[in-house]
Parts: sequence; C-alpha cells; structure tokens
Amino acid sequence: MRIRSLGTRLAVPLIAATVMLAGCATGDGNDAAQGGAAQLGTTNDINPRDVSELRDGGNLRLALSSMPETWNVLHNDADGEVGGLMRPQMPRAFRTDAAGNLSVDTNYFTNVELTATDPQQVTYTINPKAVWSDGSPITWEDMRSQAHALDGSDPAYLIRMSFGFDRVEKVERGVDDRQAVITFKQHYADWKGQFAGEGFLFPKSVTETPEAFNESLRNEVKLTAGPFTVQSVDRALQRIVLGRNPMWWGDKPKLDSITFSVLADDAVMPALQNNEIDAIGIATRDDMKIAQNSPGVAIRRAPGASWTHVTFNGAPGSILEDARVRVAISKAIDRQGIVTAVQNGLVENPVPLNSHVYVQGQVGYQDNSIPFDPDAAARELDDLGWKLNGDVREKDGRKLVIRDVMYNSDSWVQMAQIIQQNLARIGVQLVIETKPGQGLFTDVIRPGNFDMAHWVWSSDVFALKNLPQVYRYDPNDLQGNYGRIGSPEINDLIDRALAELDPQRAIELANQIDRKLWEIGFSLPLTQSAGNVAVRADLANYGATGLASYDYTKIGFLK
Repeated sequence: MRIRSLGTRLAVPLIAATVMLAGCATGDGNDAAQGGAAQLGTTNDINPRDVSELRDGGNLRLALSSMPETWNVLHNDADGEVGGLMRPQMPRAFRTDAAGNLSVDTNYFTNVELTATDPQQVTYTINPKAVWSDGSPITWEDMRSQAHALDGSDPAYLIRMSFGFDRVEKVERGVDDRQAVITFKQHYADWKGQFAGEGFLFPKSVTETPEAFNESLRNEVKLTAGPFTVQSVDRALQRIVLGRNPMWWGDKPKLDSITFSVLADDAVMPALQNNEIDAIGIATRDDMKIAQNSPGVAIRRAPGASWTHVTFNGAPGSILEDARVRVAISKAIDRQGIVTAVQNGLVENPVPLNSHVYVQGQVGYQDNSIPFDPDAAARELDDLGWKLNGDVREKDGRKLVIRDVMYNSDSWVQMAQIIQQNLARIGVQLVIETKPGQGLFTDVIRPGNFDMAHWVWSSDVFALKNLPQVYRYDPNDLQGNYGRIGSPEINDLIDRALAELDPQRAIELANQIDRKLWEIGFSLPLTQSAGNVAVRADLANYGATGLASYDYTKIGFLK
C-alpha cells in the first residue's frame, strides 16, 4: 500500500504507500496532542527488553516500496515512508509512551514549555551536547529558519504543511544560542507538535532558502543529528543503509545498522520467510496465516493512528466536481462490507472509520458519517440528471465513468473491486488503474490525474495540525488537499479550531469540520490500521508501537 503521512502521508508500517499528515508516518512518532491525547490503548507490543539482554551489533532489515522522492519530510513531495528513514536520524522535541503521554526528548531539549498565553509564547532550551553530524551545534537559528520556511509567507517553499508556523509572529534567541523563544500572533492549539511527530528539526542549511529546501535533499541527506546517519545509498541495488552516527552524544545504539531495501509488494512476505528482512506490516488474512506459520516469526499487535480512504477529485471540469454527485457516490459504497472483507480475522470486530479527523479510541472521535444507502444514491443521481442508459448513467452525453487510481497492491485492488461492484448497482462504472510506487504522488496524485484515488493517511495524536494540511482549500496552495475540494466555511472552522486552547472546545469544532466534510463528499474514510506487524522473534523493543515512539538506541536482537 502507498502511505501518506498526515501530520502530514494503512499503515502497513514497513512497506507502504503512505501520505504523511502532520505527524506523519507509520510505526512511530504518534505523539500526543496538546490537551487531547489519543487513547488508542495503554500498551504497545514491541517485545520490551532491557538493553542488557541484547547483543551488541546487528542489522535491522526493513522494506520500502520505492526510493524516496525527497528526504525532506517537510516538502510536499515527501511520502510516508521517508519518515521511517528519518526518525533514527533527526531531532524531535517530544517522545510518547504507549498511552500517548508526552515527555520532552532530552537528547535534544532540556526543556520545552508554554511560557505565556497573551501572546502565546513557547520556549525551547536545547541540550548543550546536541550537534549536527558535522559537529556544528544545534541552535535557535535552525529553529528560526525552519519556522520561516514553513510559515507560508514565501510560496517558493514547496511545503507539505505549515505545522502551525503560519500563526507564529517571530522566533528569537533566548538566553543564548541554545535557546529559542517562539512568539505567536495567533493562538495555536497543537504547539507541541511543531517540532514533533513528523515535524523533524532540520539544519538551517536545508531551510534557509527555497532552493535548498526544495532540492538539497532530493538524493541524499547530508546533516543529521540522531543515533543513526546515512552510511550508503545504492540506487542500482535500491538499498539505503543507516549506520551509527559517530557524533551522537546519547546512549550508544545496540544495532550497528538499519538497512532499507526496495521490494515489490508481492516480494515482501517471501523476503520475511527467507530471513531477508526482519519486519513487515500484515494487511491480509493470507499474509497473517503465512506469517504465523513461518519459523522464527512473531506477530505483534497494537492499533495504529493511520487509515485507508478514498479521495475524490472535485476540481473544476472533473466528473466528480458536483458535491451532490460525490455524496451520492459515497452513499452507494458499502464501507462495512469493505472493512469486513479486508479485516475479518485481523481484528476482533471490524468496523469502518467514521471520522476524517480522529481515529477510533482517540479522545474526540465520534461517528459523523453518512449511511450506506444505495437506493437513495440512485434517486439522487436521477434527480441530478444522471440517467441510466443501458448499464451506465449519462448526462449531456457524458457517461458516469470514474477512474480509480491506487498503488499496485492486492489489498488496494480488493477494496476497489468491492467499490466497483457497489457502484455498478447504481449505474456508475468504475475503472481500476494501478500504479507503481515511484512517482505515484508526484506524477499522478498531486497533478490531479484521477477521479478517485486510494492511499493511507498516517497521522499521530496531534490531530488538529492536520486540518489545514488536508482539509483547507486554497487553489494556490493545495498542500495535501489533492482533491481540490473545500469551502470558506470549512476554512473558517479550521482556523477557529487551531486557535482554541480549550481542548474540549477544540474537539467540538473539529467534529463540526468533520460533519461538513461528509456533507460535501470530501473523501471517504474506510479502514483504520489493525496495527499487525510480523517481526523476527528475537527482535526486541520493536514492532507494533501504537502511540509510542521508538527509542532507536534500544532496538536490537536478543543474545
């Protein structure tokens, strides 16, 4: 599956087509939102072990669906998988436990606190030991430069989302170069997510100019600041190797290296069976059975904050431009049937995801969905002038034929085939088009070369910061709104939710937004990630993280 990480792109956590939302990608980084931490569960399943039980060294082998379009997770060409590449390498302000509780990542910051509310002000104190991989110190200037790049004032920066920096007035030097003081011009509810989740801190050399931001990380990342750093990139072999960072000041990692290899979807499970990779996401019952019967493989489970969905293309001139047509199409799709087909046997009680904003189990989640009602859908299309002509509806000589685009994966095709059957019942023809992972977003999704499209949004518990990335509509700044759908009313509600420092009121506004999204047929949430991961049985402190973030220094193999 292809994944996009929200903030901001199912997360089949280790090989996928994901779009990162604000916090964005699979398997880690699910940090808690200010005032509204998600409650997906209070445990994860990672085979927790003390480092004394682990052997020194070892290579963790993981899979990718394609080489990254860019290593810059802040850029709008970034897909969800690049987050997995960058997490062992880059600074983030907060880590989370399995219950979604936040704590400052003291490897990078000794303190992060809200120091004023009128105006809102946040002070970051940087660990004096924290350095980039060339030995230069991490300073307030790195934070100031990134804030400017993401604030939206210069459209030459091709940003994935603003991370709330559009609400920042200034970033100033604090008591010394190791302290940054951020002053807001508008309140920002998810301030803890600005340098957390997928909001990695980059050196100012990456963010100080649009050219550097857009192009300097296309083929490689030069400066890092994590326990691991890039050791080699082999495009011929389609392989990336991370090795220990010799400038790392924290606990010494147990692993020697982490290797990412590009594999086709149908090659991933055989690679696990043949002991060529160490962990994969489980998306189908067949894969679950194979993994359970594979020697030396364990299944680890924890529900994930990511989900599959269908995005509609509502751009002017598109077949689904009319919101009333999109809503009718939505009513004709049996989401419960899809979830039952793809998750029965993977989760105890498969149910569809009924929110665009929150996942099930998260504080704030409520069912705002429209019901499955194919008879009503057919009547509504009749009333809109889409009349049956044989098996397919027509209007003004145009047939109601919809191109459904997705990554070439059995899981996606299975979902699309169910939708195809659903829509055929009401006289709508669905044409299924599969694409390779490489270039899917840059060449197909972002240009709008689809009528419907499937991918995974991979989020974290900073749900509010995802709202402008995906659901605000500005024809001059799409960010993650690839369907080009929205309204001034939704834009206004998003602004109000982001400015609301009262957590309960912010949740109420977020659910108002969700109801409006269903009413205009913005997109169709389908399944929440089951969070099943098949891993090498002797691999410790790794697996199904749920809300927790990884400590990459503690991942390793048992002695």
